[in-house]
Amino acid sequence: MNQSANARLGVGMMLCASLLFSTGGLLCKLIPWSPLAINGARSLLSLVVFAVFLKLTHHRLIWNRTVLLGAVSTFAMTTLYVVANKLTTAANTIILQYTAPVWIILFMAVLFRVRPTRRDLITAAAVFAGILCFFLDSVSAGSPAGNICAVLSGMFYAILFLLNQFPNGDSLSSLFFGQMISAACLSPLVVQETNFETQTLIAVLLLGVFQVGAAYICFSIGTKHTNPLSASLINGIEPVLNPVLVAVFWGETITPVSLAGAAIVLVSVLTYNILGVRSAAQNQT
Repeated sequence: MNQSANARLGVGMMLCASLLFSTGGLLCKLIPWSPLAINGARSLLSLVVFAVFLKLTHHRLIWNRTVLLGAVSTFAMTTLYVVANKLTTAANTIILQYTAPVWIILFMAVLFRVRPTRRDLITAAAVFAGILCFFLDSVSAGSPAGNICAVLSGMFYAILFLLNQFPNGDSLSSLFFGQMISAACLSPLVVQETNFETQTLIAVLLLGVFQVGAAYICFSIGTKHTNPLSASLINGIEPVLNPVLVAVFWGETITPVSLAGAAIVLVSVLTYNILGVRSAAQNQT
């Protein structure tokens, strides 16, 4: 597969991952469980999806320090995100977690001596500004502890985008073992819940199969064929699409400022990737 085709595949997979991730808010609305129990249940179900994918693709799991780092980062990112939502506002959590591109720029410079291009920096600033506009009405001082958890979640999220950059890294293995840790630590909390109605169970099933399992498979493929910063910028669609889906299906209103912020994110990501694919095609010729 040539460079241009790889670029298109990477962008397509990251878009699919972002769309699948964005269904989380909508589905969680249907589940009257604690966030940690939800996280444990969906992680357990996602392991089945991973196992089927690994079997079909004959992908062998590997285990080394880099894979362990990715597994711990996966567990830490999701758990800190849930904790942050408990301690501060959802808007603060989303905005602060989306410091991930900043962490990626720092990690790439320190670990791989790779500097971001001007296009990278402009797009990162535009996407962050769009997300900030989208949640502007809901931003508050929040809890310092919650805000710190959200920033740390963003840092661990950044590591997930870098896994395929390491010589011994394997994103799929890291994500699989990360979900295994999450399932082992958090799924026992499900027994404390009391609501196991059909609607609840279907929502949990959809979360595990699509919002986590299929999404992270797309994520692992996308990060393999896309540089870490590009992948994280594409993923900027997820934090604005998530509440949009909730608003559409639950009748919640979105302010004009929020809509403007969403438009900024979408236009920035679209423009960035069109230019990126064109650049890859030109380099190929």
